Parts: sequence; C-alpha cells; structure tokens
Amino acid sequence: MGIKVDRIILRHIRIPLVHFFETSFGRTFDRDIILVEAFAGDVSGWGEVTAGENPFYNEEWTGSIWPLLIDYIAPRILKHEFADAGEVNARTEHIRGHNMTRGGVETAIWDLEARLKNEPLWKAIGAGARHEIPCGVSIGIQDSVEQLLEKIETEINAGYQRIKMKIKPGWDVDVVRQVREKFPQIKLMADANSAYTLADIDHLKKLDDFYLMMIEQPLAHDDIIDHAVLQAALQTPICLDECIRSAHHAEQAIRLKACRIINIKLGRVGGFGEAKRVHDICQTNNVPVWCGGMLESGIGRAHNIALSTLPNFVLPGDVSASKRYWKRDIIVPPVEVSPTGTITVTDTPGFGYEIDKDFLESLVVRQEILF
Repeated sequence: MGIKVDRIILRHIRIPLVHFFETSFGRTFDRDIILVEAFAGDVSGWGEVTAGENPFYNEEWTGSIWPLLIDYIAPRILKHEFADAGEVNARTEHIRGHNMTRGGVETAIWDLEARLKNEPLWKAIGAGARHEIPCGVSIGIQDSVEQLLEKIETEINAGYQRIKMKIKPGWDVDVVRQVREKFPQIKLMADANSAYTLADIDHLKKLDDFYLMMIEQPLAHDDIIDHAVLQAALQTPICLDECIRSAHHAEQAIRLKACRIINIKLGRVGGFGEAKRVHDICQTNNVPVWCGGMLESGIGRAHNIALSTLPNFVLPGDVSASKRYWKRDIIVPPVEVSPTGTITVTDTPGFGYEIDKDFLESLVVRQEILF
C-alpha cells in the first residue's frame, strides 16, 4: 500500500511545565513545540518536532523549524508517492543536520501509515517485543539538595524503576554522594549534557564510588574519540546521547569503545527508520539501549512508547507519565505509569491515543496549512 501525503498542517503550541526543568543548559518553564499533522485524504498521522526553545541541545530550536519545514521539507514530501513510510527519510537526507525537524515529519507519516493500515504504530515499525515498557524518570537540577532528595523519593514512591539526575560542575560528586547515601539501592544514573572535558577526568573518576548505572554524555556534544579515552579510565559505563545522530555514529562509537550503552532519541536521529538502524547495530554488538526524552507532549511520548517495544530497549527509559510535566496533556487519556513503574502498550491504531482537539487548539500560537 502506497502513501501520498496531500496536505500538512503545522501547529506551534506553547504549554507550561508543571515544574521548571533545569539542565547544564539552563531552566525551562514552558515548552514551545511544533506539531506536524500529515494527511492522506481524510486520514491523518501526527508527529512532534522535539527540538527545544534554544539551540543548546543541538543546532535546532523552535524558531528554526518553521521555515525549514515550509521551504525545504514539505515540498519534498507533499504529493510524492511513497511505497511506505520507510522511504520518507531518503527524501530529505540531503539536508545537513536538522534531524529533529525532519524526524517530526517522518514520524507523522509512520503514524499515518499505521492508521491507514488500521494497526498500532508499534506494529507498523516492526516492534512489539514487549507489551509493557519499564519507566524511569529524569530529574533536573534543583534549588537545593534537599529539594532533589524529596523529588527522588516522590518518584520512587510512584514506582519508577530508575532515577536519572542531571549534573554539572559544582553540582555533581557531592550531590551524587548525598543521593546515594539516602537511596543506596536505587538504579541511579547521572546525565551531564556535555558539561565536562577530559581535563575533568580525575574528578569524574570519583563518580565510580557510587555504582551508577551510567554517566550520560559527559563530554562534548559532537565527540566520540575523547569519550573513548574517558571510558577506558572509568569503571562506570558511559552512555552516549548527543553525539549519536546516526547508525554510522553508533557503529563508530562501539568500534572505538567510547561507550557501553547508547540512548536513542527519535528526534536526534531523524525518526523511526534511523532509530531502528541504531537499535539493530547496538543489538548486534550487545550494547543495550534505552529511550531518551526531550520534554515531549503526549504525541512524542506515545511515539517513544512504540519505539521502546523494540527488543534491545532493555533499560528503563525516560518515558514517564504525562502528569509529571503537564497539568493537562494534549492526548486522551494521558500517559499513565503503573505502581510498578511500567506503561502498558495499547493496540489502538496509530500512536494509540486520541488528540484532545479543543485543548490543543487553545494552545496554538501559529498554524500553517501546506498543500
């Protein structure tokens, strides 16, 4: 069954977070998100561009997405005959970078294909290894250690299976020590978001004392080689995030022994097609993967759930309940996590949830219809 996208609706929404989220880049209080709705006749599929409000995680930001979609990506997609959604990425791969923008369209067309076939998204992408996914949480830098400890306790009591805490210079070894002293048994990892260099190697080695699951992307966002040097010096596994933008990058990192774990984010690699290729290379090389988050709305969160049913997603990801971020999500029902820290995967066609259309429209900052 072929696919021809005859219309695309772009929506820029602004939605406030329940609580600010701080990384080494700074604090986020509201999310500006670009949503892509791709139509084939009367049927539509939804995608989310997961870039942040500023070009700090990578080169993309909310303001860069709109013109790229209108001027470069949509013209290559609209009215083109695709045999299936797996062909979409090739139509825009000549665009350098901007994987999140390209991925927002690609994931929408995967969702569209699933709906046209009347099957769940996880089945359309060839996943389905599990019908419950294990969940962890990502906790940003707080105003105090006491506040951090309270938040961790809240999430543990909610059932989450793994805690990820953000670190940066000045908020790292001593803070991790206090967390570990209070919670000696929890699965704990630290995410540095590229806040360190090899000059910090002796300091980072101190984290080996706390039996962390992993340290995520401690060095530069585009580096693999220095991470290989650091991994050789650490007992703690390094997990790569920002620097893995393709299956080729994953292959290079594994060959250089730059990491022992890889985080796969749909947007960062440009959508489901490349995410599956990264997954397969890691699985072949016995490198476990998990699904990272970008403060997505329910649409992106639902896509992450489908992705996490691929077999090598064996570690708890950042796919958590809607209520952790939003007073009200743009999907119904909201994503919920069980008392044992899992999300049940739905068999509903497409990404598995309905759009809360009235609420969504109330959040729209601007909209564009492309033919």
